[in-house]
Amino acid sequence: MINVNELKFDEKGLIPAIVVDALSKKVLTLAYMSRESLQISMEKGLTCFYSRSRQKLWLKGETSGNYQHIVSITADCDRDALVVMVEKEGPACHTGEESCFFEPVYQSDERSEFSFDGLYSLLEGRKANLPEGSYTTYLFQKGLDKILKKVGEECTEVIIAGKADDKRETVYEIADLAYHVMVLMVEMGISVDDIRRELASRHVIDHKVKQEKMASDNDKK
Repeated sequence: MINVNELKFDEKGLIPAIVVDALSKKVLTLAYMSRESLQISMEKGLTCFYSRSRQKLWLKGETSGNYQHIVSITADCDRDALVVMVEKEGPACHTGEESCFFEPVYQSDERSEFSFDGLYSLLEGRKANLPEGSYTTYLFQKGLDKILKKVGEECTEVIIAGKADDKRETVYEIADLAYHVMVLMVEMGISVDDIRRELASRHVIDHKVKQEKMASDNDKK
């Protein structure tokens, strides 16, 4: 851990803070912190910034209720910028968008960005519009029982490929399983964030168990 005094604030006493969703890893906003707002952020565990336009401190969510609970704060190699990982309550942007970064500037024709959130949104669109000729449309039209049957079949395919120690085939089958599981999620109204939160809660439990085991082992010495 480095000391706050080791950070490099600019001539106005500010340091840029890139706020990132700890669950989705999506960049939420770019704001600025002063020494005072950084100290408040660490004491409260909530993001507090310095508004350059209003020339004053502001605690994110104080008026909107969209608080950002800090998971970690990390400085870059030059110690003149911060990444703040948060668990957010509500949208990060004042426009109501989840992130302040939603205005496309450039998109490669040859490369595409994949994310489970993007796939989930695509599947939601399929369920809402039911375009003809789409396999996903077929699954939604057949309903829950058909979707569950496909999930079961894909689980079996993963087991067979894994048992054969065929890495390439196992990757292929896991991708099929992931797709069908996400169709199930959309059908049941389970979001990607619901799964992230569940996995994150298990990580916390594992961490606590590990700490308790280490403490127990030390007591025996």
